[in-house]
Amino acid sequence: MKSVAPGTVIFHRHRGYGVITAVNLLTGWISARFGSEVRTLDLNLGSDEVQHADGEPILFRRRSPDRMPHARLMALVRELHRAGYQRLYLYSWPRPSGLHWRWHLFTGQRNWMERPWREGWYGSGSDYNFNPVLGWGDAPGEATEQLVRTLAKFDPQGLAQALGRDDDHSEWFERVCAALLPDYAFTLGWDRRDGAVPATLPVIAVRRGVPAYDGPALPWPPGWARLWSGAGVAGSTRFSGLPVRTPFDTAP
Repeated sequence: MKSVAPGTVIFHRHRGYGVITAVNLLTGWISARFGSEVRTLDLNLGSDEVQHADGEPILFRRRSPDRMPHARLMALVRELHRAGYQRLYLYSWPRPSGLHWRWHLFTGQRNWMERPWREGWYGSGSDYNFNPVLGWGDAPGEATEQLVRTLAKFDPQGLAQALGRDDDHSEWFERVCAALLPDYAFTLGWDRRDGAVPATLPVIAVRRGVPAYDGPALPWPPGWARLWSGAGVAGSTRFSGLPVRTPFDTAP
């Protein structure tokens, strides 16, 4: 099945050929412009019989789309770890609204709170809903192997900093991927109103309609417990569960 994203040429039986200008992966609605019309038309992919330009139907409701890219990112990081780039890390945490999760890839020293920011290495599920790309020149729906090649081409200097060994973290990450992919991802943040730091790694579903996670309890990443003082993970009260200030912190 071909990907659907802004710029995709489509065919509608009443309007003819057009171009998608916006996509909402949560609802299945798109906006498209046809011919010389200035205004866009809103269409539902589940009921309006929208087709690709070559006539292939767009069957949105066959499988719920990923509402966030975190599972794809986990698969990417695992592949790079296996290739020797073990100093690559994934940090994910919820937006203040609680509706979406942000993500940040970083390399070099494994420091969860002081992470280097590079253009194209971070994003949010709220943006991914409307434009399902990761930000380094990738195309919607790219497979893991292609994502690796695209990232290496986009920022070879940044990726080179991930080359090296971090056996503790890569073994932990491999275990987490085996338990969660392809329907779940982990987050390193939680709602402080729910109480102290959870004893196990929080798990989130990457798409709608996925049952609650009932797999094995997973530990926090290596070194995580040393980020705060107190009686350990479950009893800690001093750690906030939120990252340092980031470019996203001015957004809702």
